[in-house]
Amino acid sequence: MPQAAANGIKLEYDTFGDPGAPPLVLIMGLGTQMTAWPAPFCQAIADEGFRVIRFDNRDCGLSTILEVPAPSFGDLLAGDTSGVPYLMSDLADDVAGLLDALGLDSAHIVGLSMGGMIAQQFAIDHPQRVRTLCSIMSTTGAADVGQPSGEVLTLLLSPAATNRDEAVDNGQRMYATIGSPAYPMPPAELRALIGQAYDRSFTPAGTARQIACIVASPDRTAALAAVSVPSAVIHGDSDKLVDVSGGRATAAALGVEPLILPGAGHDLPEQLWPTYVEAIVANARKGA
Repeated sequence: MPQAAANGIKLEYDTFGDPGAPPLVLIMGLGTQMTAWPAPFCQAIADEGFRVIRFDNRDCGLSTILEVPAPSFGDLLAGDTSGVPYLMSDLADDVAGLLDALGLDSAHIVGLSMGGMIAQQFAIDHPQRVRTLCSIMSTTGAADVGQPSGEVLTLLLSPAATNRDEAVDNGQRMYATIGSPAYPMPPAELRALIGQAYDRSFTPAGTARQIACIVASPDRTAALAAVSVPSAVIHGDSDKLVDVSGGRATAAALGVEPLILPGAGHDLPEQLWPTYVEAIVANARKGA
């Protein structure tokens, strides 16, 4: 897959569809590589007449991994964000840099989880470059909404795996907790996917820096009210990583009705791909 020089770093990216079609950027979430947007999912959107672009965020996958220490969670919880190396606005600037590298003035922007936060920030910071906005399984950054359950927080703060087997075990525990209860993935299939992700790239320090970015970045609620492009919000009612209150708050800030999916957690089960694709495409078609 190609790399683009963007905002002083390198971003690994991939594209689907006609290069001349309207561009639609998919932004993935915390510590999760672009391959978590499955190729058939991307192709399904491309088949609706879009040029789909997925990429690895900085500190993840095959994009630039920073060589700076991650701040301690103790410092973050105490309100000391002085050691945070970048904020959500920097990640939004990465997206702008990717568009520059691809020669694109604007794009439809779709983000999932932390990717939704980046998408929101992009719409705030680069309003002239966003055609439409779709925020999935995400939140506004307000402290009183969209928080993980205690069980998930414990898993997030657990020591990082030191080898492949530990990484697969940890990933299976996490997805057993945050996955969609109505659409469970067979354990063998899940473990295979986690193993494939590990083999491609494993960057726990990068994930820690991304967590620090989320914690240190300001609340976007007020700024979202100024976003004027067609917007959509999608969230599962059983999400334990980003509580559904985050999606409802995002929708309220944007002045839209959220699409709440019964039995859906914090993943992209194949059974729901048609629902997601339909919602993403319908919103994108409202934009220029």
